[in-house]
Amino acid sequence: MPGIDDGDLNADPIAQFAVWLQDAEEAGLPDPNAMVVGTIEPDGRPSSRTVLLKGLDGGQFAFFTNRSSHKGAALAHERRVSLLFPWYRLHRQVRVEGVAELAPEAVSDAYWATRPRGSQVGAWASAQSEPIATRAELDAREAATEARFDGVEPIPRPPFWGGYLVTPASIEFWQGRPSRLHDRLLYTRADGGWNVTRLQP
Repeated sequence: MPGIDDGDLNADPIAQFAVWLQDAEEAGLPDPNAMVVGTIEPDGRPSSRTVLLKGLDGGQFAFFTNRSSHKGAALAHERRVSLLFPWYRLHRQVRVEGVAELAPEAVSDAYWATRPRGSQVGAWASAQSEPIATRAELDAREAATEARFDGVEPIPRPPFWGGYLVTPASIEFWQGRPSRLHDRLLYTRADGGWNVTRLQP
């Protein structure tokens, strides 16, 4: 991939991110919207996992999950969060640091309605991050949930399931270059806009 010319950058990092996301989609990367979400545990330990970006709502990065899960508990304790988009085949990555907040109920309802029925059943059946004895027990929970909602259309959104919106404080665009002299451009918020700084690799 070509490097990053400072003059080619969009002044808005969200618009720049949208261009790179589209590049990843057009390159045929698997799950180009996959991102690693980093959180802070109540005891100060870092924790990370992969989730899917489901929207850029008003300049915020949106994802959805069981709010009673491990990451939900971490976000209830500490709202500061990091996001990492690893597009290895393109020798690119985007790093986001910001603050997560609960998405409005209407936003969670709207996305829930787009989920496949099987995913909706799974959200009800799984007490995410909690221990379970066997896979057979999980399958039984799924079957029981299927029976519970037999003939119910649409399946309601669980009260423990919903979205988070991450407001970025900084966004770094990383582009691989020869000799490990990579391009790194960091956007940081300043006076209602964004400053851009080139970092040494």
